[in-house]
Amino acid sequence: MNEYWIVTEIRTGRVICHCADINDAMMMVAFGPEKRTYSRHRFLMDQVIDVSSTTDKQLPGQVGLSAGKVEALNASTIKLPEGQQEPFVV
Repeated sequence: MNEYWIVTEIRTGRVICHCADINDAMMMVAFGPEKRTYSRHRFLMDQVIDVSSTTDKQLPGQVGLSAGKVEALNASTIKLPEGQQEPFVV
């Protein structure tokens, strides 16, 4: 179980900082004791379970389909039109 400390502003509830040590949290509260407070939070570390998979990496619809025909793009035939307007000078 790990614990950490959160320093918050009393009036608005805004989080000022997260501290790993209570002494740091107390120091942050000491900068404005009438405006700040700190609280302890704990979290549990869960177990890590490694799972290996040996299934096929293809999507279900791709199994048994033939390869598709892909046409290469020809750079000489695909061009943007030339600009016909006068340049805008600032």
